[in-house]
Amino acid sequence: MLKRILSTSFFGLFLIGMVSTASAQVKQDLKIGYVDPQAILTKMTEMKAVQQRLQNFMEDKRNELAQKRQDYQQQISEYQEKEAVLSDDAKKKEEERLGELGADLQEYQTQLQQEVQEKQQELVGPLLDQIDQAIATVAEDMNLSYVLNTTTSNGDVIILYVSDEAQQKYDITEKVQNELNV
Repeated sequence: MLKRILSTSFFGLFLIGMVSTASAQVKQDLKIGYVDPQAILTKMTEMKAVQQRLQNFMEDKRNELAQKRQDYQQQISEYQEKEAVLSDDAKKKEEERLGELGADLQEYQTQLQQEVQEKQQELVGPLLDQIDQAIATVAEDMNLSYVLNTTTSNGDVIILYVSDEAQQKYDITEKVQNELNV
């Protein structure tokens, strides 16, 4: 019985020692880099063309929306001009029709916003894919375990502090730019 307790205790201590050693080894091998993809994206020469195409697309959509709003306002004005001579039943039908047109206009505006977002993803997506590939290449070259984004898509900062030494060693933004020839 005493032998079993001693051997179990010894085995437990052995396992704890192994886990501690493995944990320490993982900590030593773990390398984390970070990158600012947004800064890279804005410096890419292709981004200017993407921004221009997106601006043109948005302008076209704004013009379409403005035309629909103008048509809607015209129909409201026409209704207001003849409202006094319409029967109650005709007024009710016309107001329902105008209400539906207003709702359609709101829906169209929402649809246009969605189309603009989809167009932006369509145009910027390939550039982000290029950045992702460059990040993977640099991370592999530097033998990094993880690469963090410095900010969220909303612009919130994720990495709050980095020492100068760590910044020089683990900020891979410039290396990724070099990989992309930016």
